[in-house]
Amino acid sequence: MGENEIWDGTFRQDGRTCDQTRAIKIQRGFTNAAGSVLISSGNTVALCTASVVEETPSWMKREGETVRGWLTAEYRMLPGSTKIRKPRQDRPDGRATEIQRLVGRSLRAVFDAEALGPRTVYLDCDVLQADGGTRTLCISGAFVALVDAINSIRASLPDPARYPLRDSVSAVSVGIVQGTTMLDLCYVEDFAAEVDMNVVMTGSGRFVEIQGTGEESTFDEEQLGSLLALAKRGNAHIAKLQREALGGAWPFAE
Repeated sequence: MGENEIWDGTFRQDGRTCDQTRAIKIQRGFTNAAGSVLISSGNTVALCTASVVEETPSWMKREGETVRGWLTAEYRMLPGSTKIRKPRQDRPDGRATEIQRLVGRSLRAVFDAEALGPRTVYLDCDVLQADGGTRTLCISGAFVALVDAINSIRASLPDPARYPLRDSVSAVSVGIVQGTTMLDLCYVEDFAAEVDMNVVMTGSGRFVEIQGTGEESTFDEEQLGSLLALAKRGNAHIAKLQREALGGAWPFAE
């Protein structure tokens, strides 16, 4: 099924049930960065890296912040990520700006800036192949990369016993497609969706951010509840995969 074809409601193109995520794979240590993850969900693939710089942004210095650290993110879709070449951009366009801010907010929601000390973690999320759900996949991958980056400097933290993350973070899309509630939408499902929503959650089950809209439609409270329940299920599954991928590097008590 190509990008311009419309899902006809009779099946999901990859054979999933409506409450299943796509097959998710997480490969750590993909580049030389302090933390790096190649993560895929079906045909969507992203490279997420976390780099530690031993200084804070100039705006923090101007405000006299000498103890806290900072975490920020950048997001790009690479030229070959879509069938029609996406021009390479030094500066993010409006969509990329919105997504990288979402990635940064999502990770900062569980981030202890003082525990990091006066340094900056840069999260770079580059989409290698896009088939829907790029922003949510980047959040899930960036968390794993961030853990590896923090572990690489654990001994030099102000207090090595005080970990700079309070919880894990993951994200997944949900939507209503021709009246059916679905988890982890691919491109054709997202294109056909009456309602589209991205849900960011912690591993302990708390919501970080909910982005939802009716695409030329509306939705009621019951449908919203169904979407959030499905997102909770999907995020719990992703959190489990993150924990398995990190293995002994998982920073939280079970």
